[in-house]
Amino acid sequence: MPIDPYILLLLGTVGLAALLPARGTGADVASGASTAAIAFLFFLYGARLSTREALDGFKHWRLHVTVLACTFAIFPLLGLAARGFVPVLLTEPLYQGLLFLTLVPSTIQSSIAFTSMARGNVPAAICAGSFSSLVGIVITPLLAASLLGSSGGFSADSLIEIVLQLLVPFLAGQVLRRWIGRFITRHKKVLGLVDRGSILLVVYTAFSEGMVQGIWHQVSPARLGGLLVVEALLLAVMLALTWYGAKALRFDRADRIAIQFAGSKKSLAAGLPMASVLFGAHASLAVLPLMLFHQMQLMVCAVIAKRRSHDKELSGQVPAGEPRIAVGTGTRSG
Repeated sequence: MPIDPYILLLLGTVGLAALLPARGTGADVASGASTAAIAFLFFLYGARLSTREALDGFKHWRLHVTVLACTFAIFPLLGLAARGFVPVLLTEPLYQGLLFLTLVPSTIQSSIAFTSMARGNVPAAICAGSFSSLVGIVITPLLAASLLGSSGGFSADSLIEIVLQLLVPFLAGQVLRRWIGRFITRHKKVLGLVDRGSILLVVYTAFSEGMVQGIWHQVSPARLGGLLVVEALLLAVMLALTWYGAKALRFDRADRIAIQFAGSKKSLAAGLPMASVLFGAHASLAVLPLMLFHQMQLMVCAVIAKRRSHDKELSGQVPAGEPRIAVGTGTRSG
């Protein structure tokens, strides 16, 4: 099972923050740079998202509604149910991080990659991930305000900060896309490095603040083990619900694959910047469950995608006597 190299970089950044946390003036500089990096990150997200592709994707509305329901309804409900593991397996801060994890949008890149590997509906996965990221800019802060409230370090000012730091740059990227879209396409790899570098800066700033505040004394190896158990259970439930639920809704297998990979995953790239804005000095504990869940979902979904790639039905071969069901998702047969 693969280990994402980027996770190793993230862990290295956490280690650097533990050994050399930013303090005093250095912390102010890191915080300012992190704020600018987050704004630039969402500006790039806006500039990359093709408005025409997003509009064309509305013809797959049943699939997208299903993915959005999994991401922003079923996941949060399971997150609320996980409070039953406090204090046996989780501490209250770790539970707040776990609940936040259930509120963030779905992934784009890895959902597309696994859907393609499993021979699923790749265009639907692209649109589903894009819609989830777009909706998440608005829905995630609102859900955080409702479900986390002051207990998660959330305040009314956080909504304004989200709008100014995330939504405004995103919309600016959309407006300027017609002029900078080609440049972004030509320099996609370089800007991808900027993306990841920005997130590493956010992680360093968040974990530095956590070290200075001394909140890491709240986490023990036993609690981390308990968190992993709860997250494994959460992922297993979502993988089962997205697969068998899509079958009950009479989606064909290609669409079910897209729904499973887009509906059961959470975006590290979108979640980390949002946590930095919403939780401030407590962001390090808030993002820890997301970082662990990210690696777990990559490992498990890689195995599932590889096994599904050998399924004859995914090659367009429908078993005899079983009709192909059209659900309005635009999937081509044959």
